[in-house]
Amino acid sequence: MRPRTLVLPLSASLLLLAPAPSGAQQRRWREIGKTSSGNPVFVDAKSVKKEGGIVTATVRVQFVEPVATPKGAYTSARTVAMFDCAKRVVAVKENTYYLDEKRNRIAEHKVVGKPGFGTVILGTLPDVALRHLCAK
Repeated sequence: MRPRTLVLPLSASLLLLAPAPSGAQQRRWREIGKTSSGNPVFVDAKSVKKEGGIVTATVRVQFVEPVATPKGAYTSARTVAMFDCAKRVVAVKENTYYLDEKRNRIAEHKVVGKPGFGTVILGTLPDVALRHLCAK
């Protein structure tokens, strides 16, 4: 019995020879600013959706100094929120706090049943995100 030869179409062959995506292409998060305490704030550009004057996006903050809690030290947080650009208010839909985001070690996850809009505190993650997402 003869061994079979696998024949790939040219496009599949070229894919196998193509270089892996660069670090910039692999990055999901883009830094958009820092909080008043120096924590970098990022946005997932693919998550940004605009409908009327409302922008919905997933944003995250990386804590420069881990935040001590009874559940452990939080190293980062991810938030899905709606930003009303005209009124300059934010409604949080979901929050996830991480002990170790790279290993997906979640300390706390909350989904808000009925999000309500509220003002932002200057220098916080929602403030940084609102200013970036609603820039004219």
